[in-house]
Amino acid sequence: MPDPDRTEVELTAGDAVLAVDLRGGTLRRLAVGAWEVLDGYPAGEVLPGWRGATLVPWPNRLRHGRWSWQGTELQLDVRSPEEPHAIHGLVTWQPWRVLAEADGSVTVGTTVEPQPGYPFRLAVVVQHTLAAGGLTSTLRVRNAGDRPAPFGAGFHPYLSVGAVDDGGIGEAELALPARTELVLDGGLPTGERRPFDGAVGRIGDRALDTPLTDLERDADGWWHVRLRGSAGELTVSADAAWPWLQVYTGDTLPAGQRRRSLAVEPMTCPPNALADGVDLQVLEPGAEWAGTWSLAWTPAA
Repeated sequence: MPDPDRTEVELTAGDAVLAVDLRGGTLRRLAVGAWEVLDGYPAGEVLPGWRGATLVPWPNRLRHGRWSWQGTELQLDVRSPEEPHAIHGLVTWQPWRVLAEADGSVTVGTTVEPQPGYPFRLAVVVQHTLAAGGLTSTLRVRNAGDRPAPFGAGFHPYLSVGAVDDGGIGEAELALPARTELVLDGGLPTGERRPFDGAVGRIGDRALDTPLTDLERDADGWWHVRLRGSAGELTVSADAAWPWLQVYTGDTLPAGQRRRSLAVEPMTCPPNALADGVDLQVLEPGAEWAGTWSLAWTPAA
């Protein structure tokens, strides 16, 4: 029988502690001393709001769960009658297993098996490396099937910089590296893009649930998001494998979770990419894709 006792794996580095939930390969908790850097969820609970989720084989929404590939019409399960779209991939609720462990590092993995709406087989692996000043996560996806496989990927961490009450994220300062926004209606693309000013500053009452692209990068090809609040400053960075970024202020979350943290989501593609084909990855049998992102912290003095 499967081992029912090991439901997560924990890493420590200095005063930093990371917990990875093996139900979904989720970043359940990251704390630095008394600072809960990730707005996560208690051990043993079902994650609310996709907190810390790994998003494969697509991030965000797919309109009505419908798409086609090489002339075949496909239908994925949708979230609910009230929101009839497929959302955030297929691996969040399935078991992951530990593949390797070392000091400050753990590698976890799972397999996406062919199923209705997604007739492809993918091996999915994430390596998390924790240091005293930051977390680095590398996602690898390999086509384990015998036909070309389209996919997208993303991560869904909620960043906390000191707010504990609803609305508290409004006090934080935000800088984004984006120059272009994808316009959404009901969480899905309208087909319009418009210029975006990433110098947000104090968030205030601004509501964001926004896919961003045309990202400003440093000489190494990485983009950087900076969020500062009473607890300290966080920097989310990602390499060239992530041409999209979504930022969400949590306005539609239930009371007690609303606008207290900020979701900063590295993505390989925008919402509805399986149907629209925008920046969709396609892997030949046996081929592999990899992308790395990181989170660094500086506690307040």
